[in-house]
Amino acid sequence: MTTARRSTCRGTVRDRAKIGADRLRPRRRSKRGRALSLAWLAVIASTPAMVWPDPAAAQTRPSDPVDPVAQHVAEASRRFGIPQAWIWAVMRAESAGDVRAVSHAGAMGLMQIMPATWIYLRGRYSLGDDPYHVRDNIIAGTAYLRELHDRFGSPGFLAAYNAGPGRYEQHLATGRPLPRETRAYLAILAPMVGGSQPGRAMIAPADPLAWTRAPLFAMPAEDALAASQAAAEMPPDDGTAAQAVASEEHPDRLFIPLSGQEPS
Repeated sequence: MTTARRSTCRGTVRDRAKIGADRLRPRRRSKRGRALSLAWLAVIASTPAMVWPDPAAAQTRPSDPVDPVAQHVAEASRRFGIPQAWIWAVMRAESAGDVRAVSHAGAMGLMQIMPATWIYLRGRYSLGDDPYHVRDNIIAGTAYLRELHDRFGSPGFLAAYNAGPGRYEQHLATGRPLPRETRAYLAILAPMVGGSQPGRAMIAPADPLAWTRAPLFAMPAEDALAASQAAAEMPPDDGTAAQAVASEEHPDRLFIPLSGQEPS
């Protein structure tokens, strides 16, 4: 083999290795990418010909056997009593289905979990150390959805998931407006959640202060979408979204479904 040919072969190998590394590298989501995700959800929600799956119906719909994401969503739904339709809606709004997505604030993966929150959830549920692992990311995000729902009720849990529980509590305590992106997020996702409730669950002890150390999705106000400007003008929160479904005696406990109990 000539020197020129060996050089060409080595160059080809290096190029292929670089391509492989690029595919594994987390992809940072731009503000425009998040805007497009919410805009697409707005189109789905507002188009009569396109029916968003009912949360109850989603529980009985069999998962596609060749779609591992659907299988993980079904597992998370059963485990935490969160309707599959809620998980899909949050996932699409947060990452548009990009497994390696990273927001400008550092949120990671399909469910866009912040690093500090990932550390807490990973330890709580014995997950792996890769926040981009599809199953672990979905399990962690769904567990946090359940925790926030039990603390803030519906649709307040969506605001807490997007803006962070500390920011949402500040909104409730002082009336400080939520970020425009969060208001747009609520305007699109809250109708999909509707008045349905998570499945039955049993109480399991958890660190009552863990949520204070794990803020999710602290987003600046300038991240609002052009496609959701109308949502930014929605009337102020009347406080009903902040009603928690957890008991006053144990407001900070995680809920895990009864064994074998399918979410309602």
